Amino acid sequence: MPDSALDNRKIEIDRRGPSNRLGHDYALEAERMPAPPCEIIDVHAHIGGPKSARLYARAAALFGITRVYSMTQLEAVPEVKEALGDLVRFNAVPDWSNPDRKEAMGRDFLHRIERFREHGAGIVKLFAAPRMRDAEEKLGQPGALALDSPMYRDVAKLASELGMSIMTHVADPDTWFAAKYTDQDKYGTKRDQYRPLERMLDEYDVPWIAAHMGGSPEDLGFLSGLLERHPNLHLDTSACKWMLRELGAQPTEDFRAFMDTWRGRILFGSDIVTMDDHLEETAANELAMKANGQQQAFDLYASRYWTLRRLFEQDGRFESPIVDPDLHMVDPERYPEDAAPEVTCHGLDRSLLKMIYRDAARTFFKID
Repeated sequence: MPDSALDNRKIEIDRRGPSNRLGHDYALEAERMPAPPCEIIDVHAHIGGPKSARLYARAAALFGITRVYSMTQLEAVPEVKEALGDLVRFNAVPDWSNPDRKEAMGRDFLHRIERFREHGAGIVKLFAAPRMRDAEEKLGQPGALALDSPMYRDVAKLASELGMSIMTHVADPDTWFAAKYTDQDKYGTKRDQYRPLERMLDEYDVPWIAAHMGGSPEDLGFLSGLLERHPNLHLDTSACKWMLRELGAQPTEDFRAFMDTWRGRILFGSDIVTMDDHLEETAANELAMKANGQQQAFDLYASRYWTLRRLFEQDGRFESPIVDPDLHMVDPERYPEDAAPEVTCHGLDRSLLKMIYRDAARTFFKID
């Protein structure tokens, strides 16, 4: 076999990974895609170190992303800003490296919000997923990290006073409630997660984004009820694997009707996480294990934009190239560990795509 053939074979083998189980060349796929109907604003990402930020910028440019709102740790903001320039804006987040969750989500977070504001941040993230019950258990203080707790109310109050909006993560996938949150006495039901959110939406009348399609892409009717009751509530489309699995299972007619009814209140987001550890051959933690080297890191970032754009823009069906561990977790006999869903594309019209990709974010963030 000629050396060139061996080299090509090695490239194909190296390209496969958890974000590219089918061996796609995402740069080539980006060239093959029709241009998006407008520039795309990603309102939900987590951009880490400068090396991975520059690699992310390549993926973003290929798929038409012209601005990204990132939940970057405060200490990394200057280097990420230097790497990405005008592409990036910031979302104020707590210090997740602090093991004292009460301090990290409380007094320290209040100080950090003011410093994020100096960097131009206009939005604050309140993380209130069910897994925070585990942190409360360690603290010995049930409810201390609930979305409507006194500590989080202090954060919401400061954000309101500073003229900032709020993003929140409330619920997790139905698959997690089936397999991880089985102790209802501890975690509550999925519907239980929304009572604190509705109280906070009423009390703090600033614009809110409930991330990951409000935590309930499985139930568009429920989301419609939330949006109808709370005019200050918006949703984003972040958490790509979750969205592919659940939005890609919705009947197209129902999905189009939902997105049209709530046009202007659904914003595009990816939930891409970048870190310089992705570029290394050894993984330091679970997040770092999502990529092993530069090619897999690029595939991790590019795959999210390619699949989300296909979901919204194209017709027909496709097999997701991204491993979805939730399938195996819920039904290990049916799904192998590297399983991924079949996704139904919904072919939204150009005017609706422009609203989701750009115009809703322009209005939300008051972009001229």
